[in-house]
Amino acid sequence: MPRRIVGVTLDNLEQLPRQCRRCVYWELAPHLKQQAEEFGETEVEKEAWVSGVLLEWGSCGRIVYSGKLPVGFVLYAPPNAVPRSDAFPTSPPSPDAVLLTAFHILPEFRGGGLGRLLVQAVAKDLTRRGVKAIEAFGDAGPEDPDSEDDTGASAGSEAAASAESGTRVVSAGGDDDGHSCVVPAAFLQSVGFKTVRPHPRWPRLRLELRSSITWKEDVEAALEKLLGEVTMTTATSSSSRA
Repeated sequence: MPRRIVGVTLDNLEQLPRQCRRCVYWELAPHLKQQAEEFGETEVEKEAWVSGVLLEWGSCGRIVYSGKLPVGFVLYAPPNAVPRSDAFPTSPPSPDAVLLTAFHILPEFRGGGLGRLLVQAVAKDLTRRGVKAIEAFGDAGPEDPDSEDDTGASAGSEAAASAESGTRVVSAGGDDDGHSCVVPAAFLQSVGFKTVRPHPRWPRLRLELRSSITWKEDVEAALEKLLGEVTMTTATSSSSRA
């Protein structure tokens, strides 16, 4: 099946797994998340968050398809748009980084490199926008043996990892599918992230990006060097003929 990746929009947000559309683990502060769950407004809050970030900051997610089937997604945003980030013992994220938050691959599609593909898509998008790095809070707890090199972390899993208490809890929904709202630290390390704030359970990791400005400078320097060598060669040839 051919794979393709598209940006998250309000039109395709409904293609995220149902539990993911209803989860606001990252998008709301803990007390507001609880209120939204009590009033059954989490899906509305999720849509409002995506709408706000798209309007004020720009693209904030990617969906990966296998053929016509959406099989995984990732969300990301500036730290000030992610209230949950304040609850981690390894916060705050660096001011020059964008925070990777929700990340989920359907279980039957894990192990095929889709997680790495999504990280590469995020890196490409943010590099074009001049962002210096991606950061993420990792879950260093026991790994899911079925996740292989792809993440089973889900923004919408009702089995939420409670960063405040350091324990894994299941919400009132009771749909504990073995996933966490926090990306496994081992997966992040496998795709190039490096630990910048260690913690036995909730380390903060960082992936450095080469900015488009740096890339442009490197290209210009290479061209200047090449043109310089051509000029020197031409000058030497002319002297020899003289």
